[in-house]
Amino acid sequence: MYDNNVKINTKSCILKIGLTFCFCAVFRDLHCTGIARLPAGQRIKSMFYHAYDSYLNNAFPYDELRPLTCDGQDTWGSFSLTLIDALDTLLVLGNRTEFQRVATLLQESVDFDIDVNASVFETNIRVVGGLLSAHMLSGKAGMELEPNWPCSGPLLRMAEDSARKLLPAFQTPTGMPYGTVNRVSPTETPVTCTAGVGTFILEFATLSRLTGDTVFEEVARKALRSLWKTRSDIGLVGNHIDIVTQKWVAQDAGIGAGVDSYFEYLVKGAIMLQDEELLQMFLEYDRAIQNYTHFDDWYLWVQMHKGTVTMPVFQSLEAFWPGLQSLLGNLDSAVRTFQNYYSVWRQFGGLPEFYSIPQGTTVDKREGYPLRPELIESAMYLFRATGDHTYLQLGLDALESIEKIAKTPCGYASVKDLRDHQLDNRMESFFLAETIKYLYLLFDPTHFLHGHDSDGNVSWEEGGEGGQCVLGAGGYIFNTEAHPLDPAALYCCSRHTQDRRELRDILLDLSQDGRPSKSANRDTETQPTGRSGRMGSKAGEKKRVLLSCPVQPFSARLAILGQVFSDNT
Repeated sequence: MYDNNVKINTKSCILKIGLTFCFCAVFRDLHCTGIARLPAGQRIKSMFYHAYDSYLNNAFPYDELRPLTCDGQDTWGSFSLTLIDALDTLLVLGNRTEFQRVATLLQESVDFDIDVNASVFETNIRVVGGLLSAHMLSGKAGMELEPNWPCSGPLLRMAEDSARKLLPAFQTPTGMPYGTVNRVSPTETPVTCTAGVGTFILEFATLSRLTGDTVFEEVARKALRSLWKTRSDIGLVGNHIDIVTQKWVAQDAGIGAGVDSYFEYLVKGAIMLQDEELLQMFLEYDRAIQNYTHFDDWYLWVQMHKGTVTMPVFQSLEAFWPGLQSLLGNLDSAVRTFQNYYSVWRQFGGLPEFYSIPQGTTVDKREGYPLRPELIESAMYLFRATGDHTYLQLGLDALESIEKIAKTPCGYASVKDLRDHQLDNRMESFFLAETIKYLYLLFDPTHFLHGHDSDGNVSWEEGGEGGQCVLGAGGYIFNTEAHPLDPAALYCCSRHTQDRRELRDILLDLSQDGRPSKSANRDTETQPTGRSGRMGSKAGEKKRVLLSCPVQPFSARLAILGQVFSDNT
């Protein structure tokens, strides 16, 4: 019950929200009894371990837990997916011992050479992304590190192995990948969603920069550039495309399901790789999105060639957009859109998969809430950007809703229908990888992933050859499955590879004619623009962005305009 005698410094309470659950004394409408009196972080940890232990006890080594029948099922490839997806969350919650145990267990038990039709998209964001993140966090987890870490290590080799199994999917006339891949019994279909083509640059560029094998980044960039050329005359892309013929099969354009992470990776790829080409691609898309799909701080679905509205609906997957906008510094628009989405949450206690904006109701057969993280993700970004406690209130609402509606004796179940709270017998791995992680980080502003330790000091560690690189200093980039990637590690490893390559070229040139040639300054491909032209440079011109291991934290690099593209810093 609310106590009128309780006096609380709200500002101080918000700053310490990871330790103090002050809102029982601030908001009268909360029920402050029992577990609700616990610190928010402790409640979230309890939620995680209830789900995690249930998976280990009842579902491992299957991909997912079935929480209503307390057993397991394979869904995305039979890779013990939930365990891979949850690995870095263990460290986020501070459990180094279990992180070390699971990292070792995965090395011994997971086999990627199996006869299954694996989703290229899902395997990349969950398996490759999860292993890469765990590899980069191994230092903070107290793992025994190889001398050249993070440029080598067992989890990195697992990530490379899983990604290499996906490479045959990119062997198409256009360079855009098939939706599934099976090296044992190939049965691919050429139709895939837009996100299934454009959601690889973070993981694949990371692999290339860490290992020195350029093939991963090359295929991801080729797919992006092929997709870029298919946009309509008004600058939009559709939902599903035939990757062989480059013909659009579904021509609905929007920011939600089937498209969402494509736009996300253009922005985050621009930040992580300091890549102007990716940024310019997104900015051109964003102009078309704002011109044709943006109505009263909602984003509708339109016909990609005409811009006419085809579906006046809000999809739960679109809730990532305010967080993405905050990375670009578009806070006013992000805040207004978030409030629209939050109003839907308050109406149902969760976000239905589809919501009819004109009618204010769920859409038939799309009434479910599979415990998705996107609105919580945006709340985390916007709280970091604004300090507004509205976003903490959303976090508390999410805690209360999930505990009340979705908790079962054996984990947490997807909500089949938000109107009557029927449950579905599935707990997707992203519940542990994303939903709980973003919730926890929302309530812990001093977490090391935000660039600080509990005392507010910058937290960092040495890495690379001779310990010459500063790692773990903040500014982590989350892939679309909430796996944090450290940009500093990329530049640490790629710089050594680049230096060796340039030294080889210089020595080769000197041995030929006694003077260095232009090959010593070899650079990346010229950047494209237009549907078949170039972007950001004149014909024949080559642009170079000089990078090195950062000596300052990346914590101030999460807004790109005016901050990311730097010289040797």
